[in-house]
Amino acid sequence: MHAWDIEFKNLTVGYGSFIVLRNVTATLPAGKISVILGGSGCGKSTILRHIVGLQKPMAGEILIGGENIMTISPHQFRRLRRRMGVLFQDGALLGALTLAQNVTLPLSQHLNLSKELLHEAALRVLGMVGLDEFADYFPNQLSGGMRKRAGLARAIIAEPGILLCDEPTSGLDPITAARMDDLLLTLHGQYPEMTLVVVSHDLASLQRIADYVLVLGEGRTIFSGTIAELNASREPYLLQFLRREPGKEDFVFKTPPNPKILNALEKWFDS
Repeated sequence: MHAWDIEFKNLTVGYGSFIVLRNVTATLPAGKISVILGGSGCGKSTILRHIVGLQKPMAGEILIGGENIMTISPHQFRRLRRRMGVLFQDGALLGALTLAQNVTLPLSQHLNLSKELLHEAALRVLGMVGLDEFADYFPNQLSGGMRKRAGLARAIIAEPGILLCDEPTSGLDPITAARMDDLLLTLHGQYPEMTLVVVSHDLASLQRIADYVLVLGEGRTIFSGTIAELNASREPYLLQFLRREPGKEDFVFKTPPNPKILNALEKWFDS
């Protein structure tokens, strides 16, 4: 398997006429873990949607392994997308299927394999994420962290060259989040040529797993470079973000509740 880098050239993305990001230029290096960092609504997940071809950019180019995904044929892009795995924020598991059936969906939908081979493949990847004993469980019987690990198992079952992870530690307690970080690092050690792209705003996870960092904000690229270069930066926005400083915005509640609403609430409380 060859390692592929992901390159953005003057990329502008948005919805309808609304621009989310303008003129993003950066290269996520092949065979490394890149973290796309930024505040809520800055366009991190939108970038992932463009990489997998769910949306088309308003302007600019996306190159994967040197191939412009906007100009290659639909057949070529389908072949390329088969080599991508995606871990969605909530795991995106189907409630009516067992864990084993969920993780083998990419194989059962596209390959003519026996039930025995599919089950063997499911146990293999579930074992990699520590869930092989839960193969016959349903998603609603598992914790949020377990569902995310199952989503990761499904994302890697087809041996992808690129793994895209959307907020893998969101909603997890610190210990479970740290285990997810360790899992991604172990996975990268198992597949050193796999290019990992992790969307996150988890600063602890960033420091633990990132080789390369792309910081988005204010509708543009604020930083792109190695984690060491990020930590050495003195750019004001980056310092504020990395230190979790709130800035100077004041939150003032200027308008009191309507007395009619308060009276209605009092009657309801006393009823």
